[in-house]
Amino acid sequence: MTKTIARYFAAFNAGDTAEMLDCLSDNVAHHVNEGEIRLGKERFAEFCSHMSRCYKEELTGIVLFGTEDGSRAAAEFIVNGTYLETDEGLPEAKGQTYRLPGGSFFELQDGKITRVTTYYNLADWMAQVSGKSAQA
Repeated sequence: MTKTIARYFAAFNAGDTAEMLDCLSDNVAHHVNEGEIRLGKERFAEFCSHMSRCYKEELTGIVLFGTEDGSRAAAEFIVNGTYLETDEGLPEAKGQTYRLPGGSFFELQDGKITRVTTYYNLADWMAQVSGKSAQA
């Protein structure tokens, strides 16, 4: 189970969407931070294409956790990114860099990811790309 998740994150860091998709079940449920649930590999691929256009990210300090039966897993990491192109409804992109903690939760079946849920602090990200402090 953690082998599949490690492979998924290695593909993410390599920018290899095809390899990421190979880790997913055909009917994967993708729960994004602050967004709708996307069902299926095609919607996941569309999301990855959009993200690759707007952001360049690398995850570091990845720590994986998993259940003994291999049906569920989680990961904690640091997102190190550059905001490349303005994303609709968000601040203007000017090549700003950001660094923030994040986490993902997974369900797996037959060695494939059936659900991925990702969380990070959107207010922290907004503050970083806007040049403001996230601390009040």
